[in-house]
Amino acid sequence: MAANDQFDEDDKVCNTLLELSVISAEPPMKRSLCVQCRRPSRVCWCTFLPSTPLDVSCKVVILQHPAEEKRCLRTSPILEVALPKGHCIVRKGRKFSSERNNDMQDILTSQDTLVLYPGEKATDLTELPTVKSRGSPYNIVILDGTWSQARSIFYNSKELHGLKQVQLQPGYSSSYVIRTQPTSECLSTVETVAVTLSYLEESPKIHELLVHPLKAMCQFQLDHGAVPHQSKEFLIQNGLYKKPLPRKIIHKVSNHEDIKHILR
Repeated sequence: MAANDQFDEDDKVCNTLLELSVISAEPPMKRSLCVQCRRPSRVCWCTFLPSTPLDVSCKVVILQHPAEEKRCLRTSPILEVALPKGHCIVRKGRKFSSERNNDMQDILTSQDTLVLYPGEKATDLTELPTVKSRGSPYNIVILDGTWSQARSIFYNSKELHGLKQVQLQPGYSSSYVIRTQPTSECLSTVETVAVTLSYLEESPKIHELLVHPLKAMCQFQLDHGAVPHQSKEFLIQNGLYKKPLPRKIIHKVSNHEDIKHILR
């Protein structure tokens, strides 16, 4: 090796060692997280919450699929903070029963419990008496996960079938624009609860207060590069859905209502 080549090689080694010497031995600092919502401070939605927990008498019980817990943009944490202590209960699992979940026995067997799940046996929310007119509050069970996960929880939890099944009337538009929904009328967990409580508690302002932090969370994501998501229904009807479609959807793709039914 020539002298000049040896000098160049030694010079490269020295430069490399110099670069390595300025690297801190300490682990990189983690992003500052809000102690309440556990979101990074710069995208914390806590300032958009109501100043005090909402004055509601109903109890919300969220049966959450384990996979939903891993999603960083869940909406159920909004309810855990915005509702009074003891009025939002979250239980995680794929199957629920009074035998497996002893602390839920009263809820799963009570005539005051409603399960929000659409279907032929479901009663429209607006056909129910409000808390004031009936003189007592409800327990409101929400299945938290994708539609397929919620469907699995419902069919694997037989005691849910004995509860009064309730569905929301069509016409609501979701503000949860950063997550793909089956149809344009599908609502997030917090929006479903917001609509339900607004009616049962006879307080339209509840909807506005609960959806406000959701809108803020979505706007934070859009400001940081996220794009608005169209529903699967919209993508299918406009030929924009990239994944292979099941045969039953292909056969029904021209019928708007059938698409909704199948996607749910």
